[in-house]
Amino acid sequence: MEMNNVTFSYEKKGINRVKSLTAFVDMGKITTIIGPNGCGKSTLLSLMARNYLPDRGEIVLDGKSIETFKPKEFAKKLAVVHQQNEAPYDMTVERLASFGRIPYQSMLSQKKEEDEEAVEWALTCTNLLDKRKKTIAALSGGERQRVWIAMALAQKTPILFLDEPTTYLDIYYQFEILELIKKLNERHGLTIVMVLHDINQAVRYSDSIWAMREGELILKGKPEEMMTEQVIKQIYGVEVMIKSDEEAGMYIVPIGI
Repeated sequence: MEMNNVTFSYEKKGINRVKSLTAFVDMGKITTIIGPNGCGKSTLLSLMARNYLPDRGEIVLDGKSIETFKPKEFAKKLAVVHQQNEAPYDMTVERLASFGRIPYQSMLSQKKEEDEEAVEWALTCTNLLDKRKKTIAALSGGERQRVWIAMALAQKTPILFLDEPTTYLDIYYQFEILELIKKLNERHGLTIVMVLHDINQAVRYSDSIWAMREGELILKGKPEEMMTEQVIKQIYGVEVMIKSDEEAGMYIVPIGI
């Protein structure tokens, strides 16, 4: 997937949330978008997911503008886990995950064996097989997030987008979700693009980082190459120290503003 000179603004506000952005997603890798609040991270992800259409420029997937894909065709290419999700609390885990198969079904079609296999695989990947009959209300926050990821996985797409997947979760479930994302990339070859607030999580779990500020993509590259004290200051306006050790790898410590 590539973005060519993409610009977008919310009509009512008249402010460019994404400005002349050009970038290329590395297939088979984890790309994380970082930046301060309101810089356009989630807006960019929504543009790439075709929730919004660019005012100018083009987003291309498999050699085609994403605007030209039919909805079900596009849904077989790319799945999205949004920041905020809602489902009836009495719905079961298995039922919610099965909605990921909608792109493969028609009004007249019956549930197919391949749909059942896809849901089974998605629940296995997210470690939810033993909770498949439980309702959403009976789950913890981290488990609910895994159900939404399972629904996306059931779509059987090569690309997975996640908008702030660790938001509202405590440190245990944040680690659990990020380790799951890493496993999906390494074991199943998924191309993953996600938005994260936590810089240290981005450094630890990303092959490539895109840094945004005020709607612009100001830097992109490997975490160990681009994340310096000067870059963090440029992005967030915060003074930091860059540390590294054998167990934790590289990590960032804020020291002042």
